[in-house]
Amino acid sequence: MGISEEKSALRTRYRRERNERYIEHSFQFLAASPEIANARYVASYMSYNDEPDTSQLNKSLIQAGKILYLPRINGDQLDWVQWGGEQSSLISNKKILEPQGDALIDLSVIEVVIVPALRIDRSGYRLGQGGGYYDRALLTLSAWSIGLIHPDEISSEDLPREEWDQPLDAAATPDLVLRFKR
Repeated sequence: MGISEEKSALRTRYRRERNERYIEHSFQFLAASPEIANARYVASYMSYNDEPDTSQLNKSLIQAGKILYLPRINGDQLDWVQWGGEQSSLISNKKILEPQGDALIDLSVIEVVIVPALRIDRSGYRLGQGGGYYDRALLTLSAWSIGLIHPDEISSEDLPREEWDQPLDAAATPDLVLRFKR
């Protein structure tokens, strides 16, 4: 079995496991982590289904005066659009809620990027949904990156990786931030 097939099989397994064990948690505590507390420009995402819930975290970031950007799919890339917290300014693209408005031109202003993951290993490599959007986005951002996962989704074994997979700087569960050495 090749790496792509192995990753696909793991995605199926991890989605099933997540669905069977899903409990809603808040990640609001992350707003006080030093990397995020000291940042002005933060990129996050709108979680859906049984992904770690970003709604309270996103609200906390906006209330703390952060400039929050959410992703919008543009071909095979992600555009980052400023979002002020209004649900009415989001439109549905399949399962994903995306912001309306102009895309950020200067990506270098983003200091922190919060990304979804199904699993993250102890080297900081994540297994996402399989579209490659975040791996491509991480190549264009110089931001500190953190992936959100449920408590039991840190892998003690290395996840399969391909040459385009990008490691994260940290992983967060509802009660833990694990920073990886870079």
